[in-house]
Amino acid sequence: MYIHELDTWPQFEWDNEGIAMLLEEAIRRQSMLYGRLSNLGFDDKMKTLAENLTYDVVQSSEIEGVHLNTDEVRSSIARRLGIESMIKSDTSSHYIDGVVSVMLDAMENYDAVLTKDKLCAWQASFFPTGFSGGSKIEVGNYRTHEEHIVSGFLGRERIHYVAPSPQRLEEEMSKFLSWFNAPQSQPSVICSAIAHLWFVSIHPFEDGNGRLARILGDMMLARGNQSHYKFFNISTAINHDKRHYYSVLETVQHGNGDITEWIEWYIKTLITAVIDANAIVSAVLNKSRFWTNAAGIDLNRRQRDTLNRFLDGYEAKITTKMWAALNKCSKDTAIRDIKDLVDKGILHEDHIGAKRPSYSIYCADYDQQITDNFKRVDLVQENGSFYLKGEHKSVGKFSERVLPLDAERFQSGDLPLNHIIAKYCSYMME
Repeated sequence: MYIHELDTWPQFEWDNEGIAMLLEEAIRRQSMLYGRLSNLGFDDKMKTLAENLTYDVVQSSEIEGVHLNTDEVRSSIARRLGIESMIKSDTSSHYIDGVVSVMLDAMENYDAVLTKDKLCAWQASFFPTGFSGGSKIEVGNYRTHEEHIVSGFLGRERIHYVAPSPQRLEEEMSKFLSWFNAPQSQPSVICSAIAHLWFVSIHPFEDGNGRLARILGDMMLARGNQSHYKFFNISTAINHDKRHYYSVLETVQHGNGDITEWIEWYIKTLITAVIDANAIVSAVLNKSRFWTNAAGIDLNRRQRDTLNRFLDGYEAKITTKMWAALNKCSKDTAIRDIKDLVDKGILHEDHIGAKRPSYSIYCADYDQQITDNFKRVDLVQENGSFYLKGEHKSVGKFSERVLPLDAERFQSGDLPLNHIIAKYCSYMME
């Protein structure tokens, strides 16, 4: 029996006491994030918003098996938000523009009444050609056929879930929309979890249900925060834990209406999303601080573009070989570019005299500041991720998520502690 076949459907139950501590942590972390964002200038806030939306679009599509060009997504979002400095691509596909349009519409109108027409328009925007994965699909309306969620090869398929029949969809969606548009008595995190589960269990469309479920969950969170700005996204966290996501979803959809396990997983995933958002804030601040310091330094186009790639976290280790490959230039040109940046104090060699030298983005005047202001700094591993933790004279205790390659290099002795502090904590520098 599936959850929608229960006599109590769609009444959900959960253990409030069992999720209380998790819920409190999620709310606390959200408050801390928004408190930190309140101290940002407008430009940095908009760049943080654009970065978050970029990751949301890319990761949400990847969950469905669609891989997008990150620069095209970022540029499409930046054009719509009017952030000229973030536009790196002149063009983007109809699919990208459609997904971005839906995301921004939901963000800007989070408190508007949600209707069938709006949902159908959003779903149609995901599939501008009327095809998905090479197959013709129904777009712009509820599905008219049975929907089975299956996996496995032909002849050995496994049915994970059978959604409500097409004849039930109008009634089921009418109940869902009435609940979604009504004032809520539960915390927005709980409502977000329910919206996601309820919608994806109805599965009203032939395709695009997962993406819409995540958007609707985000709208519920926005209503709770009373904010048009979307600074964290759950899609990235779900994509990193996809197998667990589908496993918990399947368990609950075969259950008795008690969705405690789903809500626990959802809140934990949300907490991870907020932690990721804090890392984005730090990256935006670090990048802004770097370019402020480098404003008067003459750099060529290759140098600017490559430094931006490292500041955005696409690459973690600067070497002559990598520089040449990224810029499609000769090794000699790469050596000249790097040497020029070293001479200008922008790059520092990680280990002087190494046979195969690597470099870090690092301002010369950070050395004394790190010595004077940072105490008890160390790299620690928690829940599969690495964090740089310590104390700063003015900021107090801090915790910054570190890229796995940087953590590996630090642990192997290939990356000095001062260099890793400068990369992840330069926004604390004066």
